[in-house]
Amino acid sequence: MAISLSVVVLLAVILVVLFRGGSLKPGPAIVAILFGFFLASTGMAPSINRFLNSIAESINSIRF
Repeated sequence: MAISLSVVVLLAVILVVLFRGGSLKPGPAIVAILFGFFLASTGMAPSINRFLNSIAESINSIRF
């Protein structure tokens, strides 16, 4: 849960920065948000979640 919330906040911040910087116009931003919303309700959502969790675990296991 904490990883999911952190990713959502990070992506929201990136979206706001792109939108305010002029790199992303309102139309494509709305399409991107709706795409993510509807993608979350498909059968691919568990696979995407497992993939992102495995990436987060791999990054977490890196020792510096």
